[in-house]
Amino acid sequence: MADHAQHDEREVARRAELLEIVDTMTPWLPAATVTRARRDLDSVARRLDLGIGHRVVALVGGTGSGKSSLFNAITGLDVADVGTVRPTTSEPTACAWGSDATALLDHLGVSEQRRHRGEAALAGPEPGQLDGVVLLDVPDHDSVAEGHRAQVDALLPVVDLLVWVLDPQKYADNRLHTEYLAALAGRQEAMIALVNQVDRLTTDGLAELRLDIARLLVEEQLGKVEILASSARTGEGIDAVRDTLRRVSLRSSVNRVAVWDQLDTVARELAAGLGSAPAAGVDDEAAVTRLAEAVGVGAVADSIVAAVRNGGTVTEVREAPPARWEAIRAEWLDAQAAGLSPAWRASVDRALPSARELGEAATAAVRQVPLGVVPRAGLLTRLRPGALERAADEARRGYEDAAQEALRACVARLLAPSREVRALLAQALDALRIRHRELSTAD
Repeated sequence: MADHAQHDEREVARRAELLEIVDTMTPWLPAATVTRARRDLDSVARRLDLGIGHRVVALVGGTGSGKSSLFNAITGLDVADVGTVRPTTSEPTACAWGSDATALLDHLGVSEQRRHRGEAALAGPEPGQLDGVVLLDVPDHDSVAEGHRAQVDALLPVVDLLVWVLDPQKYADNRLHTEYLAALAGRQEAMIALVNQVDRLTTDGLAELRLDIARLLVEEQLGKVEILASSARTGEGIDAVRDTLRRVSLRSSVNRVAVWDQLDTVARELAAGLGSAPAAGVDDEAAVTRLAEAVGVGAVADSIVAAVRNGGTVTEVREAPPARWEAIRAEWLDAQAAGLSPAWRASVDRALPSARELGEAATAAVRQVPLGVVPRAGLLTRLRPGALERAADEARRGYEDAAQEALRACVARLLAPSREVRALLAQALDALRIRHRELSTAD
């Protein structure tokens, strides 16, 4: 399986979505938030490149602990260095099941000559049992100096299970505590203590050793770390170790979890940077009423009623004073930008028409409403009880309905740009509110 196949489409798509939001929302985000988001999304990309489907299990321990023999016993291969006089592992060795894990092993500094596929073993785990697992035989912590530190730094962020292989004679070595266990103190489920070479111990000796190791772990605030025992020479406990690795293969990798933690953190910080979601905004019907009052729709309607009753001239739409349009525009701005950050308020402000444009548009919209000929009601109509009032009311309603319809279209047109700005913010916040639980399921 190629490394890129380890990419989960959900993670890749979510990173792309967040990056698009950063690109689109940069004008409204604090510069520091943009910088941090881009940095974190770059970090996510690097993790994705390593392959988030790999579960990394590292065998660590001191010289003589039997790590390499244990590596060979677990994998069913005979590849890790096993010394006779002073057994020492100076370079990492890896065995991968289900994929080559090329990018990951490049990152961890494992040479191509020391990479192996678990499927090549004639004896070992059942086929498919450990798919996704990458087992590492890490250099002896007490045999390498500065070069080992770089390997530790690369390993710790991606390790899913650290197997602390203990020499029954040197299990209390504090250097191992400092380099590995202290760094993983918050992830005790990611560690086990494995007493190796138990074939050299009596039953009582192993029991006493377990108690002493448990005591040391409690002193290091690692009391929840599981303790296992094995012998690479006799095979004792090897199936239990393989079963532990199998359980690791069934859970999300630490790299995948870290990716989602970073993605969710980026989403939260972007949402905080964008500020509150838009409130209800301008009510169209209320806006129509305000504009109708400003241009005198009621006065025109009254003159139509008078013309029907008694004849006369219909009043024309009036020119409202500039202050009236300034006040209406200010109301619109307050409603459209309620609760928004200063940056978003400024964008809404720019998207609204000027007071002059608002007034001209509303006035023109109503003036385009046809008045037609409004004749005085005929004699029979005026003499018939209630007929005159019905005719006058019908004329009023006909004009008012047409004027209001024209103003509704005007309001919708004038508010459309600011509503697009608000929708842009709302859509971004909706996308940012989605979390890992909505987008991803466990492996």
